Amino acid sequence: MRLQEHQAKAVLAQQGVPIPRGRLARTPAEARAHAEWVAGPVVVKAQVLVGGRGKAGGIVVADSPAQAERVARNILDMRVKGLPVRKVLVEEVVSAGSELYVGASIDRAARRAVVMASAEGGVEIEELARTSPEKIAKLHVEPSWPLRDYRVRQMAVELGLPQRAWREFIRVAQSLYRAFVASDASLVEVNPLVIGEDGRMVAADSKIVLDDNALYRHPGLAEMRDLEEEDELERRAREEGLKYIHIGGEIGCMVNGAGLAMATMDVIKLLGSAPANFLDIGGGARADKVASALRIILADTQVKAVLCNIFGGITRCDEVASGILAATTETGAHVPMVVRLVGTNEEEGNHMLADAGVITARSLSEAAGKAVEIAKG
Repeated sequence: MRLQEHQAKAVLAQQGVPIPRGRLARTPAEARAHAEWVAGPVVVKAQVLVGGRGKAGGIVVADSPAQAERVARNILDMRVKGLPVRKVLVEEVVSAGSELYVGASIDRAARRAVVMASAEGGVEIEELARTSPEKIAKLHVEPSWPLRDYRVRQMAVELGLPQRAWREFIRVAQSLYRAFVASDASLVEVNPLVIGEDGRMVAADSKIVLDDNALYRHPGLAEMRDLEEEDELERRAREEGLKYIHIGGEIGCMVNGAGLAMATMDVIKLLGSAPANFLDIGGGARADKVASALRIILADTQVKAVLCNIFGGITRCDEVASGILAATTETGAHVPMVVRLVGTNEEEGNHMLADAGVITARSLSEAAGKAVEIAKG
């Protein structure tokens, strides 16, 4: 679950990360009122759960309340990467002397949290990590230990920060790390962390991605889920207890097991097509859950073919076949489907599908090949 910028800043502020003064607006009139409250130049920022707002014209500086109202009206009428803008954040403009990137995430290879920082704030950190990884300072933190002052100070030296900025940088980094731990996040980042002309550090922009599996421990954070911004198919899948991510390709995928799902997607890509989704129905899925998963896949109008790849360990292949037939009958969809069933009761399942005219395959490569051929033809 990803938080909106204004929500992420609120979470960071609770742990002591300094943020600009600002308020959320849903109408141009509200934006004007908030600009009057700030009593100075403001930046009006589209609140959408995608990147690229600035390039799309969704971040604009306004020098007066009247201009803030006009800017907000324009932004609220636009779409960013297809998503409508329903609200804007109106906050004070922070004069920047320099900019940093500071973030915390999980290094799964090291099995530790990692705090990252770069003196090149404001740029896309993924691109920087790919092209100039040496410009990113990293600090691994043991789960049972706090982030110590001296370790952050070493990071500040590595970044080339002047000594007068060390104390403030330590405070901000430790506050960010506390927010990361306290919210069970998978990613917390501030980019850019602005160092003002007065030496004050302020989180000009921020991003928080929460671990869905830990939301039961944070009802307050769970209530921040913005259903207006959430992908409709992903929302439906979550309500059905399915692990689903909408990707946007042309071959719908229904698989049991995350590793098998990733392998299935890789083979589709290797054969020259693109998966429409990641969908893991889990082990032991019965016919009703299979039917729910297939209904969600078929609701995606971009899907030209469906590839169902099931390994029947706990899951019974005949149960899967029953769910597939039930869903196709109910929806009346005419999207071609290729099914590969291997494991428990696979013969029974394959016979059921063959009798209904569903295309079957014995191997993943055969199934993916047929699905790609159908999607392209």
